[in-house]
Amino acid sequence: MSREYAATGPDASPLDRPRLIEWHADSEKPDPGDHLVGTEQEKFGLWLGGPDRLATPINFTDHIAPTLAAFQEDYGWTPAAARGIAGEVIALERDGASLTLEPGGQFELSGKPLANIHETCAEFTTHFRELDAIARRLDIAWLATGFHPFARRDEINWMPKPRYAVMREYLPTRGSMALDMMQRTCTVQANYDYASERQCGERLRLAMAISGVVTAIFANSPFMEGEDRGYASLRSRVWSDVDPDRCGLLPFALEDPATFSYERYVDYALAVPMFFVARGGTLHHDHRPFADFMRDGFTDPDGVHHRATFADWQTHLSTLFPEVRLKPYIEVRGGDSVGSAFVCALPALWKGILYDDDAGAAAWELVADLDLAGLNDLWETCRRDALRSPEVLGLARRLMAIARAGLDRLDVRDSQGRGESRFLDRLQNLVEAGKTPADLAREFVGERLGRDKAARCAFVQAFHFAGPAARPGDTEPDA
Repeated sequence: MSREYAATGPDASPLDRPRLIEWHADSEKPDPGDHLVGTEQEKFGLWLGGPDRLATPINFTDHIAPTLAAFQEDYGWTPAAARGIAGEVIALERDGASLTLEPGGQFELSGKPLANIHETCAEFTTHFRELDAIARRLDIAWLATGFHPFARRDEINWMPKPRYAVMREYLPTRGSMALDMMQRTCTVQANYDYASERQCGERLRLAMAISGVVTAIFANSPFMEGEDRGYASLRSRVWSDVDPDRCGLLPFALEDPATFSYERYVDYALAVPMFFVARGGTLHHDHRPFADFMRDGFTDPDGVHHRATFADWQTHLSTLFPEVRLKPYIEVRGGDSVGSAFVCALPALWKGILYDDDAGAAAWELVADLDLAGLNDLWETCRRDALRSPEVLGLARRLMAIARAGLDRLDVRDSQGRGESRFLDRLQNLVEAGKTPADLAREFVGERLGRDKAARCAFVQAFHFAGPAARPGDTEPDA
């Protein structure tokens, strides 16, 4: 964004719709050469040092806190402003990137917005090497999968982040799988820029429409509590029953891009209920639509009246979970977490489609004849059957070819003269074979299902990429 807004204090102007709309306009980047890519990956941690090395879910005190401390001491990360319930360090920052925690201890790298996928993959290589070195000392194996393969919800330890206590209470009133989403899912997602309101609408519509196919390509969560539940992406299935107010596909975003406006997205977000109002280190439960809070303000238990601030708005936007969401950038959210072999393919695929106009037009044609109901039906087939569906397999192969052509036209090369399409190679080989990461996991685990020690070892071997169980090269996504 080109302008910072005062969040609180005497310089904080009253919040209103024109200001919220202006924020998106100010975030435009008219020069395509300024369009960056930011990538985020979440992963599960398992402690291997307990009785019988049973691979148990990590907790904050014994595992996450020492991991965060090691990142600071060994690699120069610094604590972020956010603190835990008792003042704990729960997030780190370094050079525009951050390390944060999801509710069940899922560990996330939110990468720095970078100019190309070569830089992104170098960033992830560094992260995986650092994480691997720390994990080996702490006897923690890190797993990249969309849904925890064997842990029950009651075995997952909650992280001491204040907002999660509010979400833990509110979201189960909205969807039966809300707690599963919070505790047992992991994703890989990426962020993209836009040059204008029209381009924002075009990219938002395209990403929303093909998100299901991308879910199928990256499907990597077939197991729940040690059983194959018949879905290639259980993570996506879980997200379908979390909160209808803030999840799913946005109908207005799928209309003709000529009708899109920042105002329409702002009005959508204003109508969604809030989780809380944060003041003075306290989170006050408040589930009014943000529009009501912006109009009426909030009076705390001490009788002090607070008006809505821009910081409140930014917090609220982070609690909206459509498949593709708009911040000062477009965030695509449909992929299961995958390990080092495929993690760089996610930002590469989306870049080839979104940042090349010809590729974007070709990708849209794949789903142009589907209405909202048709897209939701396709999405269900994608999450359940993935590439076992002949229809989805055909779409996936065509989408991969379109993305590769887009990257080749963009022609961004590294110091060795290699283009960005190389990051699709491993994934494209898998798609051409009609398989997903979920299929590879199923083949590896085979009949070794369940929750006993042998089954847990099989799951760790299928999904690990860092820590004591990692094989040489598992931490090298750019190899």
